[in-house]
Amino acid sequence: MPMLRASLIASLIALLRAMLWAGVAAGAALLVLAGPAAGATPGSEPTRTFAEAIVAAGDTHSFPEDAPQTVQALPDDWAASRPGFDGVVWYRVHFDAPPLADPEAVLALYVERACTNLEVHLNGHRVYSGGRMGEPVTRNCYQPQLVALPAALLRAQGNTLDLKLRGHALERVASRQRAAGLSVLRIGPMAALAPAWRAQQFWNVTAPQLLGVTLFVLGVFMIGVGWFNRRASYLMYFGTMSIIWSLLTARIWLADPPLSNRAAEFAVTLGFAPIVGFAIVFLLRYARIKRRPLDIALIAQCFVMPLSLAVLGPDRLYAGVTFWYWMLGLELLGATVVYLRVSWASQRNEFWVMSAILVLFACMVVLEAVQHAAGGGIWRGHALRFAFPVFVLVVSFRLVQVFARALRAAEAGRSTLEARIQEATQEIERNFAQLAELRVEQVTEKERKRIASDLHDDLGAKLLTIVHTSESERISTLAREALEEMRLSVRGMTGRAMRVADALADWRAETVSRLGQANIEAEWTGPTDDSEQLMSARAFVQTTRILREAVNNIIKHSGASHCKVSCMISADDVNLVVQDNGRGIPLELDGRLDRGHGMSSMKHRAKQMRGQCLVESGPGYGTVIRLTLPL
Repeated sequence: MPMLRASLIASLIALLRAMLWAGVAAGAALLVLAGPAAGATPGSEPTRTFAEAIVAAGDTHSFPEDAPQTVQALPDDWAASRPGFDGVVWYRVHFDAPPLADPEAVLALYVERACTNLEVHLNGHRVYSGGRMGEPVTRNCYQPQLVALPAALLRAQGNTLDLKLRGHALERVASRQRAAGLSVLRIGPMAALAPAWRAQQFWNVTAPQLLGVTLFVLGVFMIGVGWFNRRASYLMYFGTMSIIWSLLTARIWLADPPLSNRAAEFAVTLGFAPIVGFAIVFLLRYARIKRRPLDIALIAQCFVMPLSLAVLGPDRLYAGVTFWYWMLGLELLGATVVYLRVSWASQRNEFWVMSAILVLFACMVVLEAVQHAAGGGIWRGHALRFAFPVFVLVVSFRLVQVFARALRAAEAGRSTLEARIQEATQEIERNFAQLAELRVEQVTEKERKRIASDLHDDLGAKLLTIVHTSESERISTLAREALEEMRLSVRGMTGRAMRVADALADWRAETVSRLGQANIEAEWTGPTDDSEQLMSARAFVQTTRILREAVNNIIKHSGASHCKVSCMISADDVNLVVQDNGRGIPLELDGRLDRGHGMSSMKHRAKQMRGQCLVESGPGYGTVIRLTLPL
């Protein structure tokens, strides 16, 4: 399970990194494509800009001729020209149709900003509508308008262009960008005005849409990575912040929400406290700081902010939101200072990287304020809209880099730990096997001693009784041989090692005695010095039985008169050579030595002792048995 989780996290990291690079590449491509449009200027075709218009207020189907009329300079900001006004204002301009070089060209009206919604009337005929003019009003504050003026309605001179604008007072919106107002008007060939419209459409709508989708997907992946690795839980807060911001950007391109202006503006404000709260928690968690009272306070703030705005009412929404923006900004600034102080003390490299990112974000905020005050240009009031996504993307790159490095270090540590665990496990298994073998040997040795004791005390006593009480010489002899064989077996079971010199003395005495009883001359040749080497009880027993079997064969089958036994002792083994002058093994038994005369048992015993027993024989040449056994 841990390996599966680590593999899944690594896959998420790789996919997230690929997605970030794809987003950067797509953004760069869009910038390249939008660049010519953003910097485009009208061609040789004539265009006319209207910097003032006749205005009259009234929610009518056509220009209210009987309403009071004034001349208003454009652009017109209702917060300055009509403080507190909420409703419909008509704008009228008169123009002559400019001559067009291309007879197929279409004359158009370009309005950079018309907030909240716009209708266009040409010579008394409505030629364009941006949507609903009654509640819920279509919200086109971010949409530039390019309206084709039908050639059938145009006159060579004396054309009247009326614009019906429905807007909301600054006090009733949460952002100055959605306060009512109208930009300058430009009339000219559509081909000349289209580049400016496309550039404005890209920066106002398309780019925020792309950034919003990117932040949403990025947030989902961040939450996934943080969920599967709880030690990096700060990624979950960062991802949630990104998702909320991406949802808030829907107000830019969602022109027809099923909400009134009051409800829509209030709904927008609900997201800013959670965004700042998650940003603060992310910074503190990233700095390894956790304060439960602070978390509770941030949660409470998400409820207090909308409640206070509801108490203030729709007519003071902008003032209340401005106050809260300052409060949230100061809170975020305080969390940033705390994070930088902690990172300066513990993570100096991280301090410099994050400081650079935060300075970049601060510069974008300052640019927002300066350009908002100065006005003009397609970037007017849009800096913060791009600053936050850029900030999130840059921080995401850094987080992915840090987390990937930590993941690699954790994988290396896990591999090292697994190797150590495997070594320890193998060592434990070896120790356990040794203990098990030792236990088996101990139990076996104990059982051998018990059997040897039973044989010696019970069977040995009975055989000895037979030897001394039997009237038959043959039975007495068999009982004596059985007694000797039993004693040899008991000696092997006890497991006590003996000196090689003592073993040689026993073998010599027994061999010479048995051959002498059979009237066979015995010659024993062995080392002259007393060897201090030890021989195991099992080796002694098996060698004794092999030597007895060889002597038996000489006595019963060889017909020899002389037998020579040579013994040599080296550091690792003992070598015995038994040679007689008998008639040897008949030809008819050649190839069947392992099936008679005890040869098979001799070789089998030698093999059990990891030694060897070789037999050399020929008719009339006697037999030679070469025995080599390790000590």
